[in-house]
Amino acid sequence: MSRIETLMAELGHPLPEVAKPVAAYVPAVSSGSLCFTSGQLPFVDGKLPAAGKVGEGVGLVDPIRAKELAQICALNALAALKGEIGNLDRVTRIVKVVGFVASAPEFTGQPAVINGASEFLSKVFGDLGIHARSAVGVASLPLDSAVEVEIIAEFN
Repeated sequence: MSRIETLMAELGHPLPEVAKPVAAYVPAVSSGSLCFTSGQLPFVDGKLPAAGKVGEGVGLVDPIRAKELAQICALNALAALKGEIGNLDRVTRIVKVVGFVASAPEFTGQPAVINGASEFLSKVFGDLGIHARSAVGVASLPLDSAVEVEIIAEFN
């Protein structure tokens, strides 16, 4: 087990298996020293633990829960990254995170939701996990997921 995977397990987040693609794509692709993950949904054991639009109110995914889901997405992205490069200890920098939040029309807290992924990556990689980022509100996501996250990582 890599140093990064050991740390993740100590934090209570062991690396899961790579999530199976839900359409015609691969989980991650590398080009030169960069690895690009596909958008990762918050699958846990092959299922979405929550679905729907994020916002305040009945029938919506609470923003705090959505932040937790963003962390799960980042965990799944790291699994895809490992599947492509073989060992997370090879990561020299998390370059960028792109997060999508299925948002109720009045919801504007996308950055706080995607902090779930960003904060997790910083815990795991320290200064190497600090990255550029986009947090985007969208009308819907695949399988009615509340959140989707992709990462770009540099590796050696």
